[in-house]
Amino acid sequence: MRFFIIGFGQAGGKILDLFIENEKMRGYRTDMKVLAINTARTDLMGLKNVPMKDRILIGQTTVKGHGVGTDNKLGAKVAQEEIETILNAIDERGTHEIDAFLIISGLGGGTGSGGAPVLAKYLSEMYSEPVYAIGVLPAPEEGKLYSLNAARSMITMLKYVDNLILVDNGAWKFEGLSLRESFARINEEIVRRLTVLARAGEPVEEGMVAEMVVDSSEVINTLKGGGITSIGYATSVAEEKKRGGLFSLFRKRSSDEVIGEEDRSMKIASLVRRAALGRLTIPCNIQSAERALVLVAGPPEHLDRKGIEKAKLWLEEQIAGVEVRAGDYPTRRTKHVAALVVLANVTDVPRVRELQRLAAEAKDEVEVAERERIERTISLFDEDIEPLF
Repeated sequence: MRFFIIGFGQAGGKILDLFIENEKMRGYRTDMKVLAINTARTDLMGLKNVPMKDRILIGQTTVKGHGVGTDNKLGAKVAQEEIETILNAIDERGTHEIDAFLIISGLGGGTGSGGAPVLAKYLSEMYSEPVYAIGVLPAPEEGKLYSLNAARSMITMLKYVDNLILVDNGAWKFEGLSLRESFARINEEIVRRLTVLARAGEPVEEGMVAEMVVDSSEVINTLKGGGITSIGYATSVAEEKKRGGLFSLFRKRSSDEVIGEEDRSMKIASLVRRAALGRLTIPCNIQSAERALVLVAGPPEHLDRKGIEKAKLWLEEQIAGVEVRAGDYPTRRTKHVAALVVLANVTDVPRVRELQRLAAEAKDEVEVAERERIERTISLFDEDIEPLF
């Protein structure tokens, strides 16, 4: 899956930076089309893997490179004012070889929360390729203002993207870690999932053949129609197998080997179930999913068509819809088997309902505080003095 990836704001830039580092480390393609966009110069300079030519500082006349803070309305305004600069940068890098756009941003702050929906709007209007977004929701303890920002951003984003993949910071707490350390771990989890998803439709390594091929069009068909998506992921160590001699390739398979194949099949099916029922990017009722996609990656001798088919049938019974696509990606660049489960267009998402409640409370509190501020200021003056208008 060839994405044009745009990291918008601090969180988006960090996730993009980590994804590029991961791709380089694993020896995958390094000719990706990427952009990191921010209103804060220090955030852009802190990136380590995004090429300097692919970093764009916006809003210099408005915020002088110091960022917009948590003001996502200002973030949207800056993005709107500089949208031509951003679109020109995308055109310069070319879009003829991509399968889709992917915008990554935190939804609770200012730059990404405000700017990402603006960019999604223009990309959806100007290009035929689908536009997806990964939006990171703030944890409840980050405050009601962040929840209000996230609600505004999410509602706007859903109007323009082909699908919004949500990640809930609140559901990804790591005991004993600071907030900064937890965020870093969450970013790693996002990148693990994105790495497997990016393998769909890509050429496999020389001499390898997939058991069941999943191409980019199947990802696109899974994510079509808008809505919210949650992604599950599970991994296990691929144990080394003892290899027989040359003649073992030609002898009749023993009953032990048949049992071994059945064991491999069950391991794949079990791994997929763990991915679907374990920690999702945003907790949801998987029975509310409209469509799903399964992708298993790992050393070829640990992949199994029967196991993938079993997992596919099981998932068809779990979700509300009937569309489940499945396949594998054989690779020698890892010693693990990973299963990715994409649950598309989920409708039963408790965290979103909670976010709406917190956002409504925050909106009321902001309005009350503003009225009280105005009243306090006016009370400083004599009542006999009339305003100009």
